[in-house]
Amino acid sequence: MACIHQPPLTGLRVLHAAEVEGLLYALIVDHQKNIKAHTDHKKIGAEFKQIEHATHDQQDGDTRYFEYTLPRGERVLNLSRPIVFKDKQLGEVHVGVSLDFIAQDIRRERLAILWMTVLISAFGIIIAIYLGLRFSRPISKLVKATQEVSKGKYQHDIELTRRDELGNLAFAFNRMNEELCVKSLMQESFGKYVGPQILELILKNPEDTWLRGQTNEATILFADIRGFTTYSESKAPNVIVDELNQFFEIANKTILNHDGYIDKFIGDGVLAVFGVPVYQKDHIKNAVSAAFEMQQAFRSAGASANVLLSSIGIGIHTGLVVSGNIGSPVKMEYTVIGDSVNVASRISEIASPGEIIISSNILEQIPDFIEVQALQPHKIKGRSRPIKTYRALKIREKRYAEGQ
Repeated sequence: MACIHQPPLTGLRVLHAAEVEGLLYALIVDHQKNIKAHTDHKKIGAEFKQIEHATHDQQDGDTRYFEYTLPRGERVLNLSRPIVFKDKQLGEVHVGVSLDFIAQDIRRERLAILWMTVLISAFGIIIAIYLGLRFSRPISKLVKATQEVSKGKYQHDIELTRRDELGNLAFAFNRMNEELCVKSLMQESFGKYVGPQILELILKNPEDTWLRGQTNEATILFADIRGFTTYSESKAPNVIVDELNQFFEIANKTILNHDGYIDKFIGDGVLAVFGVPVYQKDHIKNAVSAAFEMQQAFRSAGASANVLLSSIGIGIHTGLVVSGNIGSPVKMEYTVIGDSVNVASRISEIASPGEIIISSNILEQIPDFIEVQALQPHKIKGRSRPIKTYRALKIREKRYAEGQ
């Protein structure tokens, strides 16, 4: 507190000091120790008595301070300073401050600070949990959906109505999932029409030249139902469809097992190709083996339950074919055309129910593979001369005969 260089203060100003919270008293004494001003006006004019039982009496410059305890037990800090005017001490100012009030005020402030700290910490934890959940849940959904997609399950869209990066990511993921689902359905459906080998080639090399037409050596197998038209006249359409589907299912499975592919279903017949589009060294043996296994499967399926299975004749021929993508921009299909295809179709017409008829081209290339019975040369449409045909009886090679 700086030295006060002014006339003695009036009692009115000291009374205003009593309005300060925590201030117990304020008084002014003259150099004769008479009280000239006091917050308690009753004490004005009385003699100022020295405070007894003071502790921690110290002095800092012109300010002297000490502590003492009032009779009612309240601790007080007394601060005093001389009043000087023109280098002459006129008296002293004494101020008493309640230490208990200060301590209580400090405790209140500490408690307020503590509560503020707790509230801020709790608020911070709540915000952290909220932000954590806000970001972790969408990420968890993305992880789960990604795992499902990796298993081939494309029905797991992510529902996020957010306008941030995670929302954009969810939208992009759903679009990707949608396209993968469409591609999977197309692949699954398209594969049923062209076969897995053709489908694989299309997906790997969509612009490859093999789609544009090539001449290859291949083996053609026709399997056709004898007397189907007459039989179908006496059966309900749904029964005919069920029996045909059983025939096609057995034929398709057997042909695929021997590395062939179904080129097309022609009414009540099946056109299968071995050796294209993927070349196989043993495509002739594969076709003959498929024919024997097919007839065995028809017999095992129970001809009594499905008469059509005992009425199937098979014709096989090998030669050059033209294979490629044929059609128009609206509809196209991968197929084989050529004289060899026509010959195989005509040979299948010769086969009786349960028989396998092969051409001389087949026997010439695998003479030791099968046992045959020669037939009379047949005149077929499109050929000026009769062709030699043979009834295939059984497979000679042990490794093929084990399955017969």
